[in-house]
Amino acid sequence: MPVLAHGLFKAYDIRAQTSLLTPEVAHFVGRALGAEAHARGVQQIAVARDGRFSSPALASALIDALVASGITVLDMGLAATPLLYFAARQYSDGSGVMITGSHNPSDYNGIKMTLAGETIDGEALQALRLRIENDDFIVGQGQVQPLDISQAYYAAVVAAVSLQRPFKVVVDCGNGVPGAFAPALYRALGCEVIELYCQVDGAFPHHHPDPQVEENLADLKRAVVAHAADLGLAFDGDGDRLGVVTRDGESIAGDRLLMLFAAAALAKQPGHILYDVKSSGLIAAWVRSKGGSCEAIPTGHGHMKRHLQSTQALVAGELSGHFAFNDWPDDDALFAGAKCLQMMAEQDLSEALQILPRSLVTPELQVALAQDGHQLVAEIAKKAVFPLALRIFAIDGLRIEYADGFGLIRASNTTPVLTLRMESQTALGLARIRAELAAAIAPLQLPPLMP
Repeated sequence: MPVLAHGLFKAYDIRAQTSLLTPEVAHFVGRALGAEAHARGVQQIAVARDGRFSSPALASALIDALVASGITVLDMGLAATPLLYFAARQYSDGSGVMITGSHNPSDYNGIKMTLAGETIDGEALQALRLRIENDDFIVGQGQVQPLDISQAYYAAVVAAVSLQRPFKVVVDCGNGVPGAFAPALYRALGCEVIELYCQVDGAFPHHHPDPQVEENLADLKRAVVAHAADLGLAFDGDGDRLGVVTRDGESIAGDRLLMLFAAAALAKQPGHILYDVKSSGLIAAWVRSKGGSCEAIPTGHGHMKRHLQSTQALVAGELSGHFAFNDWPDDDALFAGAKCLQMMAEQDLSEALQILPRSLVTPELQVALAQDGHQLVAEIAKKAVFPLALRIFAIDGLRIEYADGFGLIRASNTTPVLTLRMESQTALGLARIRAELAAAIAPLQLPPLMP
């Protein structure tokens, strides 16, 4: 049994630098997952990996361990997370493993898991850790079967999303694994596709594959304008985060894109909308104005999918660019990009953006921590005073809502930082909310808005 590094098992998945997440660790994760699969009556598990240099060795070690536990592995090889989710739904009763570092730097990697349709996170993930520590494994004789579902995936998306007219689209995959699949998908939808950094390269030589960071969209913005394209689509390293650039070269924040998705869905039927605690407070009033209901949920793909299922919501979204739909319940950014194109066929995206309500909002501000962030937020909740707050939600950190905006104090589940965000209708209100949050986290220093 290896000595498991502290913090290796995160809230949503297993993720760390590859000096800590080694093939030996992946082997024992596979043994624990194989034992848990048998306990749940799961006999087949789909496995895929991203394009990082460390991913083949991690995937090989995990697959060998699953086979040694009596599991039949459907080996997809190199594939984006959306294809892994699709394969799990279609071929292995909702069970799959994705080896990916997602949007983290190139020296990181991770393991995302689902069993029988359930995301393995939170307590279920800690239970796997305990299996490893207690040598609670089983022995069996499984097998490996290769699985290529790319054509089936394209066909399923095309069947679910029809475009009324073709578009010219620039696709920026940041050299992540979506580059092997996204261009083919949008061509299958009838689009003219201009590829930008679609060659899979684990060094990410052009820019980091995280479309939430504005500077990573600079090349895409220029390409959309230069090619007179209708839209620009950007993806993170494994394809579950979407970034969108309009024909005018304007990027759309994830929560504002959710507002557009919500309006499009509610125009066809009444329903429920989900947004994460980082997202704009404008969403609630916007959704109500369109005849819908909504609620804030914790950040994290597992939370999103569970709440989508339990509430039968029409759309769920996060500021970070994760989206899921009632007819496609995984956080699949390739599918979300197709839905964006479908929405464009029905309305001008730039004009739709102009109609959305606006506010003054900060980006996510991060404060590096030397202590446990969740414990710190709990301490802040006990002592902090927010006299003008209308309500305080503690479902994922502290979301303090005011008549004119909100403030967020939240511990990151993936890195040792405190994340803060503020929004208000006025500059004076934003300054007031900022001052209250700065007082709440003192003696920690709130970073400036501008460098």
